[in-house]
Formats: sequence, structure tokens, C-alpha cells
Amino acid sequence: MRAARLTVSTAVAAVAALTAVTGCTQKSDAKSAGSGAIKVTADDDSCKVSKKQFPAGHVELAVENKGSRVTEVEILFPDDRIVSERENIGPGTRHSLTAEVKSGDYRIACIPGMKGKGHRQDVQVTGGKSTVKRDPRLDAAVAAYRQYTQAQADETLPKVKTFTDAVRDGDLDAAKKAYAPSRIGWERTEPVAESFGDIDPKVDVRADGLEEGQKWTGWHRLEKALWKDKKIGKEEKGLADRLDKDLKDWQQRVGKAEITPTSMANGAKELLDEVATGKVTGEEERYSHTDLVDFKANVEGAEKAYELLKPVASKNDAALAKELDKQFAALDELLDKYREGKQGYEFTSYDKVGKADQKELSDAVNALAEPLSKLAAAVVK
Repeated sequence: MRAARLTVSTAVAAVAALTAVTGCTQKSDAKSAGSGAIKVTADDDSCKVSKKQFPAGHVELAVENKGSRVTEVEILFPDDRIVSERENIGPGTRHSLTAEVKSGDYRIACIPGMKGKGHRQDVQVTGGKSTVKRDPRLDAAVAAYRQYTQAQADETLPKVKTFTDAVRDGDLDAAKKAYAPSRIGWERTEPVAESFGDIDPKVDVRADGLEEGQKWTGWHRLEKALWKDKKIGKEEKGLADRLDKDLKDWQQRVGKAEITPTSMANGAKELLDEVATGKVTGEEERYSHTDLVDFKANVEGAEKAYELLKPVASKNDAALAKELDKQFAALDELLDKYREGKQGYEFTSYDKVGKADQKELSDAVNALAEPLSKLAAAVVK
């Protein structure tokens, strides 16, 4: 579940909880921003952009959060599909976002509290439809990643049906057993699913992330019924039908998603942000405590994107690639400590993971997230 669906209080609490676990504050990465970067200044009441018109190709946003709340910056198509985004930008910090854009109309949004539509500025990208000259290996990476996201969606639907069939049958134990496996493919490719804008709120929102007037549907509504309420009624069976329908929509649309090398790289970083603000804190799976299953799937999705981009990233920045190899390996090894069994996706219930172990996991996530934030810039050098 994307952080943008959190309430203001929960978003701040998630970052505060992460700080308490890690013993450190959020780092800024804007020092790497180039002199040609477009400056985006976000505060609680506005979103200021230094240029309203710029040429197609690779664009870099140098973001500064002057507000009092955690914010998010997005580049959006006019229909609200996400081109690229940077979440969890703390008050008083600066971050950069590198993206690839074609000519056309777009919006840049700053979302204080990471909820709702935020404050928006219309911008225009000029020039031809394809002014970016890519290394052919990047085109191959995009094609392979598109196949990967489609395969994950295709493989998810049967697992979801096992889960929803158990709900429809009123089988509490079978539904609990099928819940976490049904989410793996989604968690591996979540940034692509979120890029559509409308699917994530239907299937992966938590109660504290609901917009005003929004009906609570999806996995987490059913998670609450199974673990907290310990009941499956008529409403839950209807929600199982709805989950099947909404995820079928995802499966049919995912192959048409807008994917670029930079969106792959930024998506990998977003997956680590998901881990930091949801899984490490125990916020995501608060009833089932299956957070480590989601954690592992997020890391796998990030690692897949990196491995596909690695041939170009290692050529452009060998030191960065070496560091990413090291930190992915370290995090994978650490997660394996919590496997229950040598194979499969059975992990220790997160409510049994102590504060010291949570800190160790969080430190490993932070150690990977910092170099991963530089991957997008590395692939476009």
C-alpha cells in the first residue's frame, strides 16, 4: 500500500516510528541534483515550480520540502496516471527525482501529509515524442520488466482466487492461510499498479488511509475480518467478489502501463520506501502480522528492476552497482533468518520480532535505500 494513502497523522507517525527504530533521521539526497534541475518547493499550502515549460527527455526535479509535514512529489499525466514520484520527503529535507517524459501536458503535484490530490502546477513538455536516445540494453530492460509485471499479475489471480474462495466458503482457517501468498505478486510490482491511480485504493488501502466517503474494500478490510473480527459474513463474501473483479482489472491493464528505465529505478526505491514506512513499522499487516512476507516481496521486486538495469548502471557508475550488490545481498541474507522452512514464503509473525531485530532490519533497509535512490540518475548518464 502506497504511503500516499496514509492519513496525515499516520504518515507522520510512520516516519516517527521509523526514526525511533533506526535512531536516525531521514537523509537528503538533493546534493546530486544538477544545475539544470527544475526546482520544486513544497510547503503545506503550495507547490512552486521554477519552470512551467521544458523540453522532452530526461528531467530532474530538485525538491525542497519547506512545510511542516511529510510530503510527496509526483509527475502526473492529465488523467492522473503517475509518470514518476518521490514519497516520504520529510520537513526541511531536499531530494531529487529523475524521470523520462515525452512531449505533452503534465502536472507536478506536491502532496503534504501524502493524502489526497495535493497542490498542483500544470507544466508543458515540448519537443518531439521521443527525444531520448537510449542504450539498447535499456530498451531490453523495459521489455523484460513489462513481461515480469504481467507475469506477476497473471500468477497472482489464481492465488487470490484460492483466498477469495475460502472467504466465500466461510472457511476462516483456509482464508488466513491463503491471505499472505495472494499478495506476493502485487507487492513485487506495486509501483506499476499504483501508477494507474485508481486500483490501489480499491484493493490495498488501510482503514486510516480512506478518503472521505470512500468505502473500505480490498485485502486489508478482509484481513481485519479474519484476524480481528474473526468472522466471515455476507459483506465479507461480497468483498471477496469485489477483490477478484478489481484485481482482474489490474491484470488486464498492467501490460499497458507506462514504463521507462527511470520509472523502473524510481519504482525500486518506492518499494524500499514501502518497506520502511509500512513493513518495518508493522503498519501494513497490523492484524495478520504477515509483514515479512510483504517485506520480502517488496525487496524482490526492487532487486528485479535493479538486475535488469544493472548492465547500464554498472557501466555508468561501477561503484554504485557494487554497493547495490552488497546491500541487496545483505538484506536478503538478513530476511532469510526469519524464514520458517527452507522454501516458500512462510516467515516469522512480525509481532514476534523484537525491537532490536526490527532495528537491524530497518538499518539494512536504510543502507540499501540510500544508494538505490541514485539508480535513476545512474542509468541516464
